[in-house]
Amino acid sequence: MPRPGIWLAVAMCVLSVVPPASADVGVPINFGSIAVRLDPIATGLGAPDYALSPPGDNARLFVLDQGGLMRVIQNGSLLSSPALDLSGRVSPPLNTGNANDERGLLGLAFHPGFNDPASPGYRTLYTYSSELIPAGTSPTYPAPNGAVQNYQNVISEWKISAANPNAVDITSRREVITFGKNAGNHNGGTIAFGPDGYLYLGTGDGGNANDVGPSHIEPGGNAQNLSTALGKMLRIDPLNPALTPASPNPVSANGQYRIPTGNPFQGAGQAPEIYAYGLRNPYRYSFDRTTGDLIAGDVGQNSVEEIDRIVRGGNYGWAVKEGDYLFDRANGTIGARSVGIPAGLVDPISGPLGTLEYDHTQGIAIVGGFVYRGSAIPELIGKYVFGDLALKNLPPRVDGRLFYADLQTGTINEFLLSQFATGRLPNGLTVHGFGEDDSGELYALVTNTAPNGTGGIVYKIMPVPEPGSIAVLGGGLLGLLCRGGRPGPRRFVSRKS
Repeated sequence: MPRPGIWLAVAMCVLSVVPPASADVGVPINFGSIAVRLDPIATGLGAPDYALSPPGDNARLFVLDQGGLMRVIQNGSLLSSPALDLSGRVSPPLNTGNANDERGLLGLAFHPGFNDPASPGYRTLYTYSSELIPAGTSPTYPAPNGAVQNYQNVISEWKISAANPNAVDITSRREVITFGKNAGNHNGGTIAFGPDGYLYLGTGDGGNANDVGPSHIEPGGNAQNLSTALGKMLRIDPLNPALTPASPNPVSANGQYRIPTGNPFQGAGQAPEIYAYGLRNPYRYSFDRTTGDLIAGDVGQNSVEEIDRIVRGGNYGWAVKEGDYLFDRANGTIGARSVGIPAGLVDPISGPLGTLEYDHTQGIAIVGGFVYRGSAIPELIGKYVFGDLALKNLPPRVDGRLFYADLQTGTINEFLLSQFATGRLPNGLTVHGFGEDDSGELYALVTNTAPNGTGGIVYKIMPVPEPGSIAVLGGGLLGLLCRGGRPGPRRFVSRKS
């Protein structure tokens, strides 16, 4: 897809760029009516992929770097010492020199009782990472079919140091749950506490393609099979059960967590941790802090990227469907669009103007983000902010994109980044994740290097300068921008439902 030409500041009020039509799934994602600027608050990282503030903490943002470091940005400055160094645990299996490796340090969640001395979750946080399987041990959920297990994905519990609030006590680690993996891809990545106080984890379908391979159950694949935890959204109470003796929730088989009694699949042979299923690789998702809705970006295969609203017991269709198109597991292609059929499957979020899905002329892997609930950009409130890893595939993967979606109308638009000459991320940056601070302001986490490089940047998403102001951002001189630098209204374009 061609890029816009070099933009002059005086022309940004009237310029409209309409990319060519999509080959498979509807029409292109156009620049929308919301312009933002990206303020780099941390640079020189490897591949930052997630960021979160502790509950009630307006001063700090904890940032994960895929290679194994947990960094702290305090009052807008990156601290020199990491809060936690897991590089020796995640590499191997992570190949830090491979920009396309999906493993590493991927997820972070603070317990809701993090600041409450009376809570069993006081000073408690959790990480999700890819690690080698220690000799003589077996994962909580081994890879299906007795397949070779090359590594495992792990939720670990930690305590913040009593002496240093910017450091994790490395002696406090407790292993909560593990998942054996054969293939290196489709690891999910996010862990997050919901408004119900439980921890949610989205797992990939096991890797490979078509939900087929040595560790994939037949018939139908892992995502549709309730006996495996792969291709699912899981829900658990991760605290040590010894700390919650009055809980009505039963203790897990490994004795390290509890399983909510309200989880929908408790039958014989079913994995009781499952909350929803039929997912391919829900790499990034989040809870809307206002509505409590769980919004996920599920990474597609060759054709369709989608945004889903995850509900208890929902079946999101993979690998029967990719987005709301029928999927053929035999050859990895999509067929006819099939809204609502087969019955019982949940399609991507839709509205009167379209469906929240797009094809691979617009990107190659959706990176879910957050519903914006901050105050700095009023016109963005209630919109879902997300991105795509890259517009161009190998070799190399480059040119990530930043989007926002209207969850009511079903439209997707691209942010106008007017500080950059093309209106998009410069220098081949790829989008790896997003962050949310305690005030609801958002961050885009990008890089143009492998995890062992120094191309990683944490950008804070900010409003553009006010009319008449002059700012030097990203090497571009912007000033005297109409309506605070925001372009005139643009036509919302999305595939019609």
